[in-house]
Amino acid sequence: MTRIKIFADSTCDLPEDLIKQHHIGIIPLYVIFGEQSYKDGVDITTPQLYEKVEQLGSLPKTAAPSPADFMESFKPFIEQGQDILYISLSSELSSTYQNAQIAADEFPEGRVTVFDSLNLSTGIGLQVMKAVDAAEKGSTVSEIVELLHNVRPQVETEFVIDSLDYLYKGGRCSGMQNIVGSLLKIRPVIKVIDGKMTPAYKVRGKREKAIEQLLNNTLDKIDQMDGDTIFVTHSLADDDAANLQQILREKTGARRVITSNAGCVISSHCGEKTIGILFTKKVL
Repeated sequence: MTRIKIFADSTCDLPEDLIKQHHIGIIPLYVIFGEQSYKDGVDITTPQLYEKVEQLGSLPKTAAPSPADFMESFKPFIEQGQDILYISLSSELSSTYQNAQIAADEFPEGRVTVFDSLNLSTGIGLQVMKAVDAAEKGSTVSEIVELLHNVRPQVETEFVIDSLDYLYKGGRCSGMQNIVGSLLKIRPVIKVIDGKMTPAYKVRGKREKAIEQLLNNTLDKIDQMDGDTIFVTHSLADDDAANLQQILREKTGARRVITSNAGCVISSHCGEKTIGILFTKKVL
């Protein structure tokens, strides 16, 4: 057991085998349909989320863990003598970071450190894995935080949204935009910039064209990659993810190319068949 316990939240979208292998603590966000609240990945899965949206015709709300949730998760490890480093969902997207900081302040100074990933999904996961690797090699919390400050701006996060329906239901585009976009088969591409989801460009035409553009954007940056981990993260797009994984393994020479499933919180904002490629560039 390392002296440092690494925590993330359910939006990091790391595969279960990596979470178990490296003993990563996961704190779930909440998915709320009407009066019913579910813990992301604990009480509800992504397929179940889509079933409920189909039945109800509306999207759920999502909510951050409370400070009490964080305290309850952190306390046993503090009592065991471990220090905690929690890597959060972007503070630009959620109050998760702020609530974790409130919880951290309830413990003795220096025992709980909260780091803002300024990212989402496996854009967080990439930073978590850097932290885990460093902790297992004996780095201190302050050394890991310094590493993360250098890594964070080098994370590349880009997703293709397959349909405007979820952006429309979530109030992120107008009804007219949704109709026009559907008729023209426009697929927006989202990048994370300065911690925010930012529309980067739109691809008009078949889904395959949009995925090819996503792949080409990644391959254009091979020389900038750090060569460690590439994530292909998706919401119920297994075949496309497997295909991208194979190509990226052949073309990039990365140490590992991993497919991962988007959890309920990420999926509720982006929708079914969303797919992304995420990696880190070399630290300058």
